[in-house]
Amino acid sequence: MNRGPIDEMARNPSVQPTEGELEILKLLWGTEPQELGQICAALREQRPVATTTVATMLTVMLNKGLAKRTKGKRGWVWTAKLSREATIGTMLTKLIDRVFDGSAQLLVTQLLEQGKLSDEDRRQIRALLERRGPPSS
Repeated sequence: MNRGPIDEMARNPSVQPTEGELEILKLLWGTEPQELGQICAALREQRPVATTTVATMLTVMLNKGLAKRTKGKRGWVWTAKLSREATIGTMLTKLIDRVFDGSAQLLVTQLLEQGKLSDEDRRQIRALLERRGPPSS
């Protein structure tokens, strides 16, 4: 039986971080390792969160391979399993594949047309392209 993308999504739970998980990962990338209480305190600077909710999210992240834990003096100490760069690369590749049919050019075109790139962004992109040289064939 031939399955489409919707069937695949239903069968295979995503290992990509949700918005809330990404919020936790950003904390872990910035000041890891952290105990549950430290993570909750940092999140509460932005919005109210229940400790049990954060603990559940961390367990889900552990099962997805996004976070890891070690025994600390007062409980688990959490760290990100993958680097920020690795996570961004995976997420960006999936975005380009799913939304832009594999075309990075369409992504950049969309950013340009929506005015999402500042003059400084454009200058830095030009400099990066010049440093990288011509594409290899």
